[in-house]
Amino acid sequence: MPINIRHALATLLSILSTTAVAHAAPSKAAIEAQFESWVQTDVWPEARKKGISRSAFEAAFSGVELDWSLTDLAPPGFPPPKEQKQTQAEFSSPAPYFNDDRLKRLAATGRGFQSQYASTLKKIEKTYGVPGSIVLAIWGRETGFGAAKIPNSAIEVLATKAFMSTRKEMFRTELLAALDIINRGDSTPAEFKGSSAGALGQPQFMPTSYLKYAVDFDGDGHPNIWTSVPDTLASIANFLVQKGWQKGRGWGYEVTIPAQVSCAQEGPDLAKPMSHWTSLGITSISGKAFGSAESKASGMMMVPAGRDGPEFLVTPNFYVIKEYNNSDLYALYIGNLADRIAYGSGAFKGAWGDVGKMLRSDVATMQKALEKKGYDVGGSDGLPGYKTRRSIGQWQEKNGMKPTCYPEAHMIGKLK
Repeated sequence: MPINIRHALATLLSILSTTAVAHAAPSKAAIEAQFESWVQTDVWPEARKKGISRSAFEAAFSGVELDWSLTDLAPPGFPPPKEQKQTQAEFSSPAPYFNDDRLKRLAATGRGFQSQYASTLKKIEKTYGVPGSIVLAIWGRETGFGAAKIPNSAIEVLATKAFMSTRKEMFRTELLAALDIINRGDSTPAEFKGSSAGALGQPQFMPTSYLKYAVDFDGDGHPNIWTSVPDTLASIANFLVQKGWQKGRGWGYEVTIPAQVSCAQEGPDLAKPMSHWTSLGITSISGKAFGSAESKASGMMMVPAGRDGPEFLVTPNFYVIKEYNNSDLYALYIGNLADRIAYGSGAFKGAWGDVGKMLRSDVATMQKALEKKGYDVGGSDGLPGYKTRRSIGQWQEKNGMKPTCYPEAHMIGKLK
């Protein structure tokens, strides 16, 4: 091979090698060095402006490292994470969510705490107007009445996600709120534990929610949602009342909706007096009539599995519970657990049908098709919320089908 050609090839290989090195993803050690610099040159100046002391800041970050085990990370210099196709089989029957053995155990434990903290719960109900059974149910669902292990350093989780997650700005806000909590002296860094998502303590508040809703109910001078049961319970109640809890009303009722009454009437935007719903022939599963005050109050139809599952009339308080976790099933779980604690009741009477078995991506396809037809499905995210269920029912009615108000596989071809 001529010398000039060999020289050209060597030069090309050198260029390609240099380019490859330049575009190689940085090592973890390099990213961790960037993190250390980011903490001091980016986070600290903003924390200082917000009144965080240097001593509190250094104590909070003492020993903190990047937690590479967390989800949704997007390390600098690495290719952005590919969007995962929504192919999970999300929508089999909701029945497993309402595991009766687990609900029985939680209810039994909840009744024990109801007795143990009777005076505290009575004071909470008087102060906030939220039933103790609802507060206990949320406490039980979130952390097993405080028994769940919460081993993560909340500062480490929040700092990692603020530095290199797919939602950096949100977690940056939460990190600064967390530093404020430590700066106030409400928790030491060693005690400042949270979940792998950064939610704190027994009620699983994000730091910004802690600053808004955590209260001192045991009188020691500061809120403590890690080890104080009174503070934990009162903070949950304060959250609910600040979100609009209506005193004197429960969460809702399991009902029977006659076949001739359309299921496509659910949602908080279609609230009617309870007397309107009963005039349609909707009756409580318990057989008890609503009192005069309740009959005049507003209620909403709710059919989480369409016609193939338990049916409900819910109060505005149901949607307040959803502020804690934006899921119909979560709010129903809390309502059912609260009723078990308060009244010794059991599972919902209506059976959860074997509905769906659909891929989330298929539901999203249906939602997009309904949107093109002018229906408001609440977004094509593959999650069949009340707007999607309602739209399906309306589409079914319009096309001469018996409305089921729930996505079913045979609809996909018809909706294209």
